[in-house]
Amino acid sequence: MTEHILIERQGAVQIIRMNRPDKKNALTRAMYAAMTAALAEGDADPSVRVHVFLGVPGAFSSGNDLADFLAFATSGKFGSEGWDFLFALARAEKPMVSGVDGIAVGIGTTLNLHCDLTFATPRTVFRTPFVDLGLVPEAGSSLLAPRVLGRQNAFALLALGEGFSAERAKAAGLIHEVVAEEALESTVLNAANAIAARPPQALKIARDLLHEPREELVARIELEKEHFKERLRSEEALAVLTAFMNRKKA
Repeated sequence: MTEHILIERQGAVQIIRMNRPDKKNALTRAMYAAMTAALAEGDADPSVRVHVFLGVPGAFSSGNDLADFLAFATSGKFGSEGWDFLFALARAEKPMVSGVDGIAVGIGTTLNLHCDLTFATPRTVFRTPFVDLGLVPEAGSSLLAPRVLGRQNAFALLALGEGFSAERAKAAGLIHEVVAEEALESTVLNAANAIAARPPQALKIARDLLHEPREELVARIELEKEHFKERLRSEEALAVLTAFMNRKKA
Protein backbone atom coordinates (compact mmCIF):
# COMPACT_ATOMS: atom_id res chain seq x y z
CA MET A 1 0.00 0.00 0.00
CA THR A 2 0.97 3.68 -0.13
CA GLU A 3 0.26 6.63 2.13
CA HIS A 4 -1.02 8.42 -0.97
CA ILE A 5 -4.17 6.28 -1.01
CA LEU A 6 -6.28 6.27 2.15
CA ILE A 7 -8.87 3.53 2.61
CA GLU A 8 -11.67 4.04 5.12
CA ARG A 9 -14.82 2.13 5.95
CA GLN A 10 -17.95 3.94 7.11
CA GLY A 11 -20.60 1.30 7.63
CA ALA A 12 -21.29 -0.32 4.27
CA VAL A 13 -19.33 2.35 2.38
CA GLN A 14 -15.68 1.98 1.42
CA ILE A 15 -13.94 5.32 0.81
CA ILE A 16 -10.92 5.36 -1.49
CA ARG A 17 -9.22 8.73 -1.13
CA MET A 18 -6.38 9.94 -3.34
CA ASN A 19 -4.08 11.84 -1.00
CA ARG A 20 -1.04 13.32 -2.75
CA PRO A 21 -1.88 17.02 -2.47
CA ASP A 22 1.64 18.28 -3.17
CA LYS A 23 1.38 16.74 -6.67
CA LYS A 24 -2.33 17.51 -7.15
CA ASN A 25 -3.04 13.80 -6.82
CA ALA A 26 -0.97 12.77 -9.83
CA LEU A 27 -1.24 8.99 -9.79
CA THR A 28 1.80 6.76 -9.40
CA ARG A 29 2.04 3.04 -10.03
CA ALA A 30 1.81 2.40 -6.28
CA MET A 31 -1.36 4.49 -6.05
CA TYR A 32 -2.98 2.58 -8.90
CA ALA A 33 -2.06 -0.72 -7.25
CA ALA A 34 -3.55 0.38 -3.93
CA MET A 35 -6.84 1.41 -5.53
CA THR A 36 -7.05 -1.83 -7.52
CA ALA A 37 -6.55 -3.83 -4.32
CA ALA A 38 -9.19 -1.78 -2.51
CA LEU A 39 -11.77 -2.41 -5.23
CA ALA A 40 -11.04 -6.15 -5.18
CA GLU A 41 -11.22 -6.36 -1.40
CA GLY A 42 -14.41 -4.32 -1.24
CA ASP A 43 -16.08 -6.38 -3.94
CA ALA A 44 -15.16 -9.57 -2.07
CA ASP A 45 -16.44 -8.28 1.29
CA PRO A 46 -20.23 -8.67 1.71
CA SER A 47 -20.24 -5.92 4.34
CA VAL A 48 -19.17 -3.39 1.69
CA ARG A 49 -21.98 -2.27 -0.61
CA VAL A 50 -20.60 0.90 -2.21
CA HIS A 51 -17.19 2.25 -3.26
CA VAL A 52 -16.57 6.00 -2.99
CA PHE A 53 -13.74 7.90 -4.71
CA LEU A 54 -12.58 11.21 -3.25
CA GLY A 55 -9.58 13.48 -3.65
CA VAL A 56 -8.29 16.43 -1.65
CA PRO A 57 -9.59 20.01 -1.63
CA GLY A 58 -8.94 21.53 -5.04
CA ALA A 59 -7.65 18.35 -6.65
CA PHE A 60 -9.49 15.16 -7.48
CA SER A 61 -6.59 14.04 -9.68
CA SER A 62 -4.24 15.70 -12.16
CA GLY A 63 -3.95 12.38 -13.99
CA ASN A 64 -1.12 9.96 -14.41
CA ASP A 65 2.29 11.01 -13.11
CA LEU A 66 3.94 12.11 -16.37
CA ALA A 67 7.34 10.98 -15.13
CA ASP A 68 6.05 7.41 -15.54
CA PHE A 69 4.98 8.15 -19.11
CA LEU A 70 8.35 9.68 -19.95
CA ALA A 71 10.19 6.73 -18.39
CA PHE A 72 8.29 4.35 -20.65
CA ALA A 73 8.82 6.53 -23.70
CA THR A 74 12.58 6.49 -23.13
CA SER A 75 13.11 2.97 -21.77
CA GLY A 76 10.15 0.91 -22.97
CA LYS A 77 9.51 -0.27 -19.39
CA PHE A 78 6.02 0.42 -18.12
CA GLY A 79 4.26 -1.42 -15.34
CA SER A 80 0.79 -2.89 -15.52
CA GLU A 81 -0.57 -1.14 -12.43
CA GLY A 82 -2.45 1.59 -14.28
CA TRP A 83 -4.07 -0.85 -16.68
CA ASP A 84 -4.94 -3.21 -13.83
CA PHE A 85 -6.87 -0.35 -12.23
CA LEU A 86 -8.76 0.46 -15.43
CA PHE A 87 -9.81 -3.17 -15.82
CA ALA A 88 -10.83 -3.21 -12.13
CA LEU A 89 -13.10 -0.21 -12.76
CA ALA A 90 -14.70 -1.96 -15.71
CA ARG A 91 -15.27 -5.14 -13.73
CA ALA A 92 -16.31 -3.62 -10.38
CA GLU A 93 -19.29 -5.52 -8.97
CA LYS A 94 -20.56 -2.87 -6.57
CA PRO A 95 -21.82 0.67 -7.18
CA MET A 96 -19.24 3.44 -7.35
CA VAL A 97 -19.80 7.08 -6.37
CA SER A 98 -17.30 9.91 -6.83
CA GLY A 99 -16.90 13.39 -5.41
CA VAL A 100 -14.80 15.71 -7.57
CA ASP A 101 -13.39 19.07 -6.49
CA GLY A 102 -11.11 21.19 -8.62
CA ILE A 103 -8.60 19.53 -10.93
CA ALA A 104 -9.85 16.46 -12.82
CA VAL A 105 -7.42 15.62 -15.62
CA GLY A 106 -7.03 12.43 -17.66
CA ILE A 107 -7.98 9.49 -15.46
CA GLY A 108 -9.30 12.13 -13.05
CA THR A 109 -12.04 12.60 -15.65
CA THR A 110 -12.39 9.16 -17.24
CA LEU A 111 -12.70 7.37 -13.88
CA ASN A 112 -16.06 9.10 -13.45
CA LEU A 113 -17.44 7.53 -16.63
CA HIS A 114 -17.42 4.24 -14.66
CA CYS A 115 -19.18 5.71 -11.63
CA ASP A 116 -22.89 5.35 -11.02
CA LEU A 117 -23.16 8.82 -9.48
CA THR A 118 -20.66 11.68 -9.63
CA PHE A 119 -20.91 14.96 -7.75
CA ALA A 120 -18.66 17.94 -8.50
CA THR A 121 -18.07 21.43 -7.15
CA PRO A 122 -18.50 24.63 -9.20
CA ARG A 123 -14.72 25.13 -9.44
CA THR A 124 -14.18 21.69 -11.00
CA VAL A 125 -12.92 21.41 -14.58
CA PHE A 126 -12.85 18.05 -16.38
CA ARG A 127 -10.14 17.75 -19.03
CA THR A 128 -8.49 14.94 -20.98
CA PRO A 129 -5.41 16.25 -22.83
CA PHE A 130 -4.54 12.85 -24.32
CA VAL A 131 -4.07 14.03 -27.91
CA ASP A 132 -2.21 17.15 -26.71
CA LEU A 133 0.37 14.77 -25.23
CA GLY A 134 0.55 12.67 -28.39
CA LEU A 135 -1.53 9.94 -26.74
CA VAL A 136 -5.03 8.45 -27.07
CA PRO A 137 -8.03 8.05 -24.74
CA GLU A 138 -8.00 5.32 -22.06
CA ALA A 139 -10.26 3.66 -19.45
CA GLY A 140 -12.78 2.69 -22.11
CA SER A 141 -13.58 6.38 -22.56
CA SER A 142 -13.60 6.08 -26.35
CA LEU A 143 -16.58 3.74 -25.93
CA LEU A 144 -18.27 5.27 -22.89
CA ALA A 145 -17.99 9.00 -23.62
CA PRO A 146 -19.85 9.00 -26.97
CA ARG A 147 -22.65 6.96 -25.39
CA VAL A 148 -22.89 9.18 -22.31
CA LEU A 149 -22.11 12.60 -23.80
CA GLY A 150 -22.95 12.21 -27.48
CA ARG A 151 -20.35 12.01 -30.23
CA GLN A 152 -19.62 15.72 -30.56
CA ASN A 153 -19.23 16.37 -26.84
CA ALA A 154 -17.05 13.27 -26.62
CA PHE A 155 -14.86 14.53 -29.47
CA ALA A 156 -14.52 17.92 -27.79
CA LEU A 157 -13.53 16.29 -24.50
CA LEU A 158 -11.32 13.42 -25.69
CA ALA A 159 -9.83 14.63 -28.97
CA LEU A 160 -9.75 18.42 -28.65
CA GLY A 161 -9.02 18.33 -24.93
CA GLU A 162 -11.60 21.01 -24.17
CA GLY A 163 -12.19 21.66 -20.49
CA PHE A 164 -15.71 20.94 -19.26
CA SER A 165 -16.88 23.04 -16.35
CA ALA A 166 -19.02 21.33 -13.75
CA GLU A 167 -22.15 22.91 -15.23
CA ARG A 168 -21.22 21.82 -18.75
CA ALA A 169 -20.42 18.33 -17.46
CA LYS A 170 -23.83 18.12 -15.78
CA ALA A 171 -25.63 19.32 -18.91
CA ALA A 172 -23.73 16.73 -20.97
CA GLY A 173 -24.51 13.89 -18.56
CA LEU A 174 -20.98 13.32 -17.26
CA ILE A 175 -21.97 14.09 -13.66
CA HIS A 176 -25.13 13.86 -11.57
CA GLU A 177 -25.09 17.09 -9.60
CA VAL A 178 -23.09 20.25 -8.87
CA VAL A 179 -22.72 20.95 -5.14
CA ALA A 180 -20.89 23.50 -3.03
CA GLU A 181 -17.34 22.70 -1.96
CA GLU A 182 -18.25 22.54 1.72
CA ALA A 183 -21.13 20.15 1.00
CA LEU A 184 -19.35 17.81 -1.40
CA GLU A 185 -18.27 15.00 0.91
CA SER A 186 -21.47 14.93 2.95
CA THR A 187 -23.53 14.86 -0.26
CA VAL A 188 -21.42 12.02 -1.68
CA LEU A 189 -21.63 9.98 1.51
CA ASN A 190 -25.38 10.57 1.84
CA ALA A 191 -25.82 9.26 -1.70
CA ALA A 192 -23.57 6.28 -1.00
CA ASN A 193 -25.50 5.42 2.14
CA ALA A 194 -28.79 5.70 0.24
CA ILE A 195 -27.46 3.22 -2.32
CA ALA A 196 -26.20 0.91 0.43
CA ALA A 197 -29.66 0.87 2.00
CA ARG A 198 -31.28 -0.60 -1.14
CA PRO A 199 -31.89 -4.37 -1.41
CA PRO A 200 -28.47 -5.49 -2.67
CA GLN A 201 -29.49 -8.24 -5.09
CA ALA A 202 -32.14 -6.14 -6.80
CA LEU A 203 -29.70 -3.24 -6.98
CA LYS A 204 -27.01 -5.44 -8.54
CA ILE A 205 -29.37 -6.65 -11.25
CA ALA A 206 -30.54 -3.08 -11.95
CA ARG A 207 -26.95 -1.84 -12.15
CA ASP A 208 -25.90 -4.67 -14.46
CA LEU A 209 -28.83 -3.92 -16.76
CA LEU A 210 -27.86 -0.24 -16.89
CA HIS A 211 -24.15 -0.82 -17.54
CA GLU A 212 -22.28 -1.46 -20.73
CA PRO A 213 -21.65 -5.15 -21.50
CA ARG A 214 -18.43 -5.86 -19.57
CA GLU A 215 -16.91 -7.91 -22.38
CA GLU A 216 -17.29 -5.02 -24.82
CA LEU A 217 -15.87 -2.50 -22.33
CA VAL A 218 -12.91 -4.70 -21.41
CA ALA A 219 -12.17 -5.31 -25.09
CA ARG A 220 -12.18 -1.56 -25.74
CA ILE A 221 -9.75 -0.94 -22.86
CA GLU A 222 -7.49 -3.63 -24.34
CA LEU A 223 -7.60 -1.89 -27.73
CA GLU A 224 -6.91 1.52 -26.16
CA LYS A 225 -4.03 -0.02 -24.22
CA GLU A 226 -2.30 -1.22 -27.39
CA HIS A 227 -2.70 2.17 -29.08
CA PHE A 228 -1.60 3.96 -25.89
CA LYS A 229 1.58 1.91 -25.55
CA GLU A 230 2.40 2.42 -29.23
CA ARG A 231 1.85 6.16 -28.93
CA LEU A 232 4.03 6.38 -25.82
CA ARG A 233 6.89 4.93 -27.89
CA SER A 234 6.33 7.41 -30.71
CA GLU A 235 8.63 10.31 -31.48
CA GLU A 236 5.60 12.60 -31.34
CA ALA A 237 4.72 11.74 -27.73
CA LEU A 238 8.37 11.68 -26.62
CA ALA A 239 8.89 15.21 -27.93
CA VAL A 240 5.76 16.55 -26.22
CA LEU A 241 6.46 14.80 -22.90
CA THR A 242 10.12 15.86 -22.85
CA ALA A 243 9.20 19.48 -23.55
CA PHE A 244 6.55 19.40 -20.83
CA MET A 245 8.91 17.94 -18.23
CA ASN A 246 11.62 20.46 -19.16
CA ARG A 247 9.16 23.31 -18.66
CA LYS A 248 8.32 21.94 -15.21
CA LYS A 249 12.02 21.89 -14.27
CA ALA A 250 12.67 25.42 -15.55
